[in-house]
Amino acid sequence: MQSKTQILAPAFTLFPSLKPPNKTLTFHQFTVLAITFLAYASFHASRKPPSIVKGVLGPKIHLNSSTIESNLTSLESNGTGWAPFNGPKGTHRLGELDLAFLSAYSIGMYFAGHVGDRIDLRLFLVFGMVGSGLLTIIFGLGYWFNVHLLGYFVSVQILCGLFQSIGWPCVVAVVGNWFGKAKRGLIMGIWTSHTSVGNIIGSVVASGVLEFGWGWSFVVPGVLVILAGVLVFLFLVVNPEDIGFETPGKEIEMDVEVNGLENLEKVESEEAGLLGEENLDSTAAIGFLEAWRLPGVAPFAFCLFFSKLVAYTFLYWLPFYISHTDVAGVHLSHKTAGILSTVFDIGGVFGGVLAGFISDMIEARAVTSIVFLLLSIPALVLYRVYGSVSMLLNNALMFISGLLVNGPYALITTAVAADLGTQDLIKGNSRALATVSAIIDGTGSVGAAVGPLLAGYISTRGWNSVFLMLIVSIFLASLFLIRVAKTEIKGMLNDRKWLSNNATAQ
Repeated sequence: MQSKTQILAPAFTLFPSLKPPNKTLTFHQFTVLAITFLAYASFHASRKPPSIVKGVLGPKIHLNSSTIESNLTSLESNGTGWAPFNGPKGTHRLGELDLAFLSAYSIGMYFAGHVGDRIDLRLFLVFGMVGSGLLTIIFGLGYWFNVHLLGYFVSVQILCGLFQSIGWPCVVAVVGNWFGKAKRGLIMGIWTSHTSVGNIIGSVVASGVLEFGWGWSFVVPGVLVILAGVLVFLFLVVNPEDIGFETPGKEIEMDVEVNGLENLEKVESEEAGLLGEENLDSTAAIGFLEAWRLPGVAPFAFCLFFSKLVAYTFLYWLPFYISHTDVAGVHLSHKTAGILSTVFDIGGVFGGVLAGFISDMIEARAVTSIVFLLLSIPALVLYRVYGSVSMLLNNALMFISGLLVNGPYALITTAVAADLGTQDLIKGNSRALATVSAIIDGTGSVGAAVGPLLAGYISTRGWNSVFLMLIVSIFLASLFLIRVAKTEIKGMLNDRKWLSNNATAQ
């Protein structure tokens, strides 16, 4: 396999002072973090409009006065909504629209990672951003052109999902190229808040222009993605080597050569951990099936299937749920519900950072993920039961739920994917990183496609059934990590024993 050629970003030709030694490695690391943060935040901002406009497009559901359950038998045909989403099966159609986007996204993710390991990541990322922006705008144009064909909206969402699938493996691979494993959980925990920040921006922007017509809720975020794509094209540097820096982590390899076998064993223990001892050829981009066989990839991928199912159900249905559930006896408008739903994403920002920090501190990604997942179960129960009591309690429980649900989701899609894609088994081969990231997030995205679809159908039976589905999914997600967590715990105990024996010998 030929090595891929990276074309240096135009900004480095226009502004030579950006090159070393004028700018340090640290400067460029933080620049890469900022650019990729903005890039993926813009992707997520453009995903948020469908959830914001659900209440406008879909049927008007009134709450039964004797219960807090939404009931489609009380559906009134009052002229609201947008055909073909405003009929008795409107929530089904909206769920199918989510499925169209997320199915294409999950399928495209596998191919995007494979392609991303073989071509210029910067140009590939820009291609995905511009395409996503244009298709988001095209969806919104259906408002002005008075389009009522389900096939139109489904087709646009399928194409948009394919373009959006390019984003994640690209940004993770780029960040993985620039940062070694030290403090990776904390760094990526902060960085991965782009998901929640993008959701917040998308919610605020889409809700803010909703009163002018639902089409604007798509057009404005679509333009934002394109503008962010221009910034990526001008400034993003994919690899440190492209501008004369060494890849972070090489100092570990040099240390091994100097200090011999004993230090090698220690480094492998610290860097590989639970990932095994088999070696793979790092001279070529790793194959799809080879990447699946890497230790740790499958368990985390299937865990993410269920945890992302939960996260994306909230992403696509939380504003709709809030607008159809009285809070302290008050019925909230679609705009207010959309803005209020950002509290969940604000909690997600803190959850990603906290999960990353804890996983770095205890050096156990799976253990951290399981703790967050199990704690999120009572949090969701409390939010469902007591979220309607008062606005303060609703916000507090929504924040806690967002923190606990998004913590492991953020950790697995960033630090874990980067760990597994640069593990010692493949000798730090960065060309495996996009493929591994795509496998993990692609599998998670299948769950993301299933969750909103199920919510659209199950919600007709009542929101208690939807929350039950979410709780079962969280429990299943934690089960997939039990073996990995046991291995991590054994590794921590062995490390303590090794340190204790060395201290005694000295």
